Amino acid sequence: MPWALTVGTIAGTAIRIHATFLLFLVWIWAAYYRLGGAPAAWEGVLFVALLFACVLLHELGHVFTARRFGVKTPDVTLWPFGGIANMERIPEKPSEELLVAIAGPLVNVAIALVLILIIGARVNPDDLAKIEDPGTSMLVKLAGANIFLVLFNLIPAFPMDGGRVLRALLAMNMPHGRATALAASIGQGFAIAMGLLGIFTNPMLIIIAAFVFLAASGEAGQAQLKDASRGLLVSDAMITHFETLGPNATVDDAADALIRTTQREFPVVDGGGHLRGVLTRDAMIRALKDQGPATPVIAVMQADVPTVEARSKLDGALKELTAARAPAVGVLDAAGKLVGLLTPENIGEMMMIHAARPERGPHPFGRAS
Repeated sequence: MPWALTVGTIAGTAIRIHATFLLFLVWIWAAYYRLGGAPAAWEGVLFVALLFACVLLHELGHVFTARRFGVKTPDVTLWPFGGIANMERIPEKPSEELLVAIAGPLVNVAIALVLILIIGARVNPDDLAKIEDPGTSMLVKLAGANIFLVLFNLIPAFPMDGGRVLRALLAMNMPHGRATALAASIGQGFAIAMGLLGIFTNPMLIIIAAFVFLAASGEAGQAQLKDASRGLLVSDAMITHFETLGPNATVDDAADALIRTTQREFPVVDGGGHLRGVLTRDAMIRALKDQGPATPVIAVMQADVPTVEARSKLDGALKELTAARAPAVGVLDAAGKLVGLLTPENIGEMMMIHAARPERGPHPFGRAS
């Protein structure tokens, strides 16, 4: 991930800190310095560092529970707004997803209970809510912060754990796609309510509400895509009619092809029909502007384009497209020659057709472009 620094590895999962988190620590230091000088500043940074150690343990709760169900997590990234565990997939069974989702908050419950036991009789329940009070001890602040993390994460809205808990519970009694759509709608309702509350109280709630609303929409879209691709092969959805460019073609040749077609991605294919890379419209325009029309397309194309076989399953190819963040996936025949393309555009069209006729079975979505 760009701007993320890997600081270590825990049981095969890389731990990364995004650059914005380091900037956040600088901001915390400056904010506390204005309130109480250097001692307050360093205490504020220490509190945030310990809090995010708890956030990391929360994410590791997800990681190790998911691993029990065969789901790997390549990395965990700490951001200013929290942590994100990058799992390869969501467990298929609702009961497994429920356990993975609830594992994180349960870690925070355990941390809070341990801290309260350490504090003992000195703890005042009212002090647990005074996280920003300089007079509150560090242990009490951390206990209160972990309780807040539990409550916040259990809000039934994606991407919080509560949204995934809700989806898992609903999926025990209805199809996964419908459960996701319903959970996403409930999450968006909470986001709207949170945004309205933010107008009259704290503007930060408006930002959080927008993030939650968009995340819920994205989760629903992913579920719709999964449903649309279920049971289909790559050959059912790939583009089969498209223009290609040779390795010796120039950006000017590509511009001519762009004008006379509706394509946005042009595969670069050698004389044997093998895919060398893909030239996108944006890369073409940049090259025309910065390097000139005589620039070879092979110098500005994206070379690391994933490929799949035409008879492979569509859902696997979609994972390749998403994971690689590529402009397209090349579809090859048994001899390794390019016979089709999968692009975000034609996948989007497939989803629209699927939504328009959900009652119909699998259908070839291949189209000419």
